[in-house]
Amino acid sequence: MLFRKARMSDIETMAALINFYAEKGEMLHRTIPSMYQKIREYTLVENDRTIVAVGGLHILWNDLAEICSLAVHPEKINTGLGSSLVKKLIQEGRALGIEKIFALTYQPLFFEKCGFTRIDKDELPQKVWTECINCPKFPNCDEIALIQNINHSTS
Repeated sequence: MLFRKARMSDIETMAALINFYAEKGEMLHRTIPSMYQKIREYTLVENDRTIVAVGGLHILWNDLAEICSLAVHPEKINTGLGSSLVKKLIQEGRALGIEKIFALTYQPLFFEKCGFTRIDKDELPQKVWTECINCPKFPNCDEIALIQNINHSTS
């Protein structure tokens, strides 16, 4: 398995993987234009030149980032790819000096297994919600918030 940053040529495949789960109501939809704009946030897992997982690390402030758009190919679920990718994104955040990483998700048990703790969404700073205005679920977000302090984490 190869972990690498996304390239422009990966966007169509990434969008298909993410939106496969979005169509099932398991994560939020991502548009291709928004993915091009945020290309530098994405890390991929590749197996035999095939993208098998994708996830983003979205920086919100000097001490806060979000793991977003985490998706694993359906044939690779329960293989450890998702948790390995989360660890990689946490390492990236730690290298940048980020103190806390959160996730808004419909898969809270997965993130709890990765060392995240559930919190009330109201505990997140207001700046987190600036992008939510464009979400079709705004203002009735039903995702679950979890957070991890990565400077004191052993992951």
